[in-house]
This record gives sequence, C-alpha cells and structure tokens, in this order.
Amino acid sequence: MPITVFASGSDWSGLLPSQHLQVTGRLAKPTPGDMVAAVLLVQGRPRVLTPPSWLQTAAGSLRSGLRAAADTLPPDQRGLLPGLVVGDVSRMDPQVASDLRAAGMNHLHAVSGANLAIVAGAALAISRLVGLSLPARAGFAALAMLAFAVVARPSPSVLRALLMGLVAAIALGTGRARDGLAALSATVLLLMLFAPELARSYGFALSAAATAGILILAPRWRDKLSPPESDPEPPANAKGRDMTPRPGGSGGPCRFPRWIAEAVAVPAAAQVAVTPVLVLMSGQLTPVAVLANLLVAPAVAPATLLGFGAALVAPLWPDAASLLVVPAGYAVGWIIMVARWAAELPFATLPWPSGLLGLGLLGLAVAVAIPVLRRRAWRTVALTAAGAALVAVLVVRPIAGPWPPKGWLMVMCDVGQGDGLVIAAGQGRGVVVDAGPDPIVMDRCLRRLGVEDVPLLVLTHPHADHVDGLAGVLRDRRVGAVVVSPQRAGARAAAGVSATLARRRVPEWTAAPGSRWRFGPSELTVLAPDPESGETAGQGEGSVINNSSVVLHVRWRLGSILLGGDLETEAQDALSHQAGVRADVLKVPHHGSNRQSPAFLSSLGARAALISVGAGNDYGHPAPSTLALLRRIGATTYRTDQSGDLAVVERDGGLAVVPRGP
Repeated sequence: MPITVFASGSDWSGLLPSQHLQVTGRLAKPTPGDMVAAVLLVQGRPRVLTPPSWLQTAAGSLRSGLRAAADTLPPDQRGLLPGLVVGDVSRMDPQVASDLRAAGMNHLHAVSGANLAIVAGAALAISRLVGLSLPARAGFAALAMLAFAVVARPSPSVLRALLMGLVAAIALGTGRARDGLAALSATVLLLMLFAPELARSYGFALSAAATAGILILAPRWRDKLSPPESDPEPPANAKGRDMTPRPGGSGGPCRFPRWIAEAVAVPAAAQVAVTPVLVLMSGQLTPVAVLANLLVAPAVAPATLLGFGAALVAPLWPDAASLLVVPAGYAVGWIIMVARWAAELPFATLPWPSGLLGLGLLGLAVAVAIPVLRRRAWRTVALTAAGAALVAVLVVRPIAGPWPPKGWLMVMCDVGQGDGLVIAAGQGRGVVVDAGPDPIVMDRCLRRLGVEDVPLLVLTHPHADHVDGLAGVLRDRRVGAVVVSPQRAGARAAAGVSATLARRRVPEWTAAPGSRWRFGPSELTVLAPDPESGETAGQGEGSVINNSSVVLHVRWRLGSILLGGDLETEAQDALSHQAGVRADVLKVPHHGSNRQSPAFLSSLGARAALISVGAGNDYGHPAPSTLALLRRIGATTYRTDQSGDLAVVERDGGLAVVPRGP
C-alpha cells in the first residue's frame, strides 16, 4: 500500500524515480476512503541513500533539456510545451491551466493516449521509410512507446495508453486483425488487477471512457457525416435511369469530406463519453469543449513531435533543441489562444448537479434527446432552437448587454471572498485597488475590461484575500507603481508582497493622507491611515491589520465613491471625525461584516452600497445587522455573490450601478 508524503524545500525538486531516501517525519491517518496506508509529514531534509538508475537519469536529462530549450519561448508557451510533450507541469502558468480546464482541454497537459499515438505513428513512419519488415516496425513502435512512457512517467492515462499500444503493436507484428475495444478491455482489466486503486481514479476513468468513445462512437458518427469511401456500381437495371434526386424528395443527409467528418467525430465522441464522469467528478458541463478541441487538433501533433525531438537532441546539441522549439512554440501559442477565447465565451462551462443526482438527470436528458434527434422533423426543430439559443448567447446578449458598460468609471470584480476593484484611467488603462485572493480570477476580470496598463496599484492591507491575486494583475501588464499602507502591520505578509514587487522591479510607495493622483476621468485622494498615528486595535485577531487599510476617496465628474478596505468600527469612528467625508457610493468595509460604525455609515450620505463577498463564505458576510443598517440609512445594496461584477457608470446626471449578472 502506498504512503502519501508531504514535504517542502528545494531538496525534493531534483529527485528522480528509483532513488531511495531516508526521512524523519510523523505518520498520520489518511482521509477515510483514500487508497493509502498513511500520510507521512516529513520534518527536515531528506537523506539520499542511492542515486537514480541510469534509465531514470537519462529520462531526467531529457526532461530538463526540454525545459532548458523552452526557455527561449514566452512564459506561457514555456510552461505548456513540456506539459504537452512529457506531462511536466512544473512551470505551467496557472492562468493557462485555468483556461485549458474551462475550455475542456485539460487533457492536453496530462500525457495520454494521444501523445503515445503520435510518437508511435512517427516511429512507424520512420521505420517504413527505412524499409523494415512489419514485425520490425511493430517492435520499433513498441520501443518508442516504452521510451516515451519512461520519460513522461507512468501516470494512469500513460499506463492505459501504453498497454493498449503494446497490444496493438503485437497484433500488428503478428498480422492479426486489431480489435481496439478488446485491447481496451484487456488493458483496463490488467491494470486494475495489478493496481486496484485505479478503480477509484477519476483520471483513469476519464482516460478509459474517452478511448471507448473514440472506438465505439467516432467511427459510426464519421460514417454518418461522410459519404462512403467508394460508391458502389449501379445495378444493371438502373442503366440509363435518371438517378438525380427529385425536388422535394429525400436527397440524403448533409455530407462532409471524410477528413472533416473524422476531425469532428473524434472530439465529439470523446467529450460525450467522458461527460458522465465529469458530472460525477465536478458537477459541470463544458459545451465549448468539442469546438475548442477541434480547433487545436492540427497543432497538437506538430507541437508534440517537435517538442519530443527537442528533448531527444537537447543533451547532445542544445542549440538545435532551441531551434526545434521555435515552431513548436507557434503551435503551443495557437492552443493557448484558442483556450483563452473558448474560456471567455458565455456559458463555456455550465453548472450541473454533481453525484448520482446529476448522473440521473443527464441520463434523463439523453433519453429524451435520442428519440427527438432520430426524427427528422423533431431534429429540425431542436437544431433550430439550439441555433437560436447560440445566436442569442454569442450575438444578441453581447450587443444588448455588453460588458463592460460603455463609459464605466469603476468595476468591482467578483473575486469571491475578497476585494478587487478597477478604476477607469483612460483607454486600456485602469487603477487597481486590491487584487483579490486568486490571480486567475483577477486577471480574467482585467481582461474582460480590456485593461493592459495599470499606472497605479493600491494594496490596502496585506491580507490574503486582498493581495494573493497580485500575480494576476502583473500578468502581461505594465504596473507603474504599487501603494501600500504606511502602517506596517502584518510584516510577514507585507514582506512577501515586497519581494514579489522587487523581483518584477515595480516601485513600492507608501502614501500619507492628502496624496492625490489624477488618471483619466478619476481623481484619487488618500484619506487614511496617518503614518504618525499608532496602530488601531480591535476585537478580532486581524483587526490591527484591517484598521491599517489604505482609504481612498475617488471623485468623478458626477459623483464619488469611498473605498475603505477592511476598516472596522474603531478606524471608521476615527475617520468619521474628519470633516467633509461624503460619498455617493460606498464600498462597504470588510465585506459587510458586523464590525460597522452606524455613525460613520450615516455620515457619508451614500445612496448605493457595494459589497464584495464570496457566495457561501464561512464568515457569515455580509452580516444581517449590516444589511439592516444600510437599509435604514437609505442605501441600495449590491453584492457580488448575487450579481457578479458591479460597474459604476454615469447615468441621468448622476452615478448608477450596473450588475453583470452571476
């Protein structure tokens, strides 16, 4: 039985399979249901007892050679190419991984049968050009697949594909007819015999289901979509007879060239086959997956072959490897571009009940859909309705309700339980106030707004739900400077932010009350905290850090908003003593917690209150008492957990709030 080892430190990153180690740690019980004997929590550094085997040393040098060769590519391509070729995701950009997952292309950086088939196909083609016999070609393909599996390391999908490929190679070498379904069945049974834990592996289930779909469904769908490979001779009694379909008669279904039919049928069959497993696993459907996989299919094989070639030559000729990855980078760049486009489509991912309930509903939907699609009249109605819905989603909705709204002044991004706001600073520019807890979500919000330049980033205080998304703001954007609180509460978290900014060579400033900037239509003024005043304590564990939040007053032509970070009651009362602090809109401090000052909120005169909060959070935000207080002072409340992104715009001589929708 295996043991799960939890360890940290740079000493572990250079280890290879086949090495023996000695560690000191504490054993703990595993999570019930996990197929492991125990969890080992390692303390200290590992002691290496044996070096890796020569085979694993060679495989490790190939992987490191590919990483080194890929250093010439842009960061996003540099991370995806090793993942696509050998499953090395150590440098994968989190945003690229998120886009691939949302587009239904997560399998591309998990080495599977597709990669193995590409390598085996190339080996067969080379051996045929050389003139090898059929058994020799099969043996060469088997050796190529074994070598690839060692380099890529044996994940469940690699093991499944390897055994299937070896069975097919044996059938090819002996001249026997190949039965793909029998090979898949034998592979699944053998693997579960020797590794029973695979029976509980979603990755293995997805791999086997996708392969079964390609073997069973894809040939039938391809034949339905394409004409027969060779038309039969007309019967003797049909000579001279006009065989042209009559108007109004049945001219047969629409046919496509066989290569187009196969290109459509394979990803569609794989997606249909894995959908029940995805519903059980994650409770969602990915309608865009078929189209996205169809678009990237021409780029996968060149990227895989060029990348694997670069890995093979890198230890001997690094310059040649660097040249090989250049065209591979173009192929990978196309995959990244398609994934980004697909992930940003409306309803790219649809929520669906998970577990047995979701599986039952899916079965019911299929039971209804099959008889509908078999009848021509019903099929026409269903396809027309689906086409109309597609037009409504892709065309009508962006025109009728575009996002962001024209002339937006500020957008509160739906970042979950945290804060992430963008203030308009001109075309393609935005001042960012806090970065939320997730860099992927923050980057996606900025992409929706078209923000490519951030002249100023304000991090109100160093709590994770306000600063952990910093990498998302920095991704592919110029950041002019970062303003942090002059009160250095939370020194450890603040040090991590400072180190990130220093690596990216972004200036870090502190701003005293009265500091002012003007960007496009927005004027920003710092109101608090005063660096000369002491720390303001509170009731909670993080109250000192919350009360050190940078407070901004943002003014536009027709109104203003107050951004108070996570101020709690004590700091709010201190701020209310400053004369003339008024705002038309309020960003409710601390996600609407119950630590609000009624006197402070009443003194602002705000007509709208925006709350950035995560759905179903464990803190009880926003507190019912805070919502009641906002109602009493006459402020209309808007929440990101209910309305998604919130935009402040000019309308009818004042400010208005426009929700994007969840």
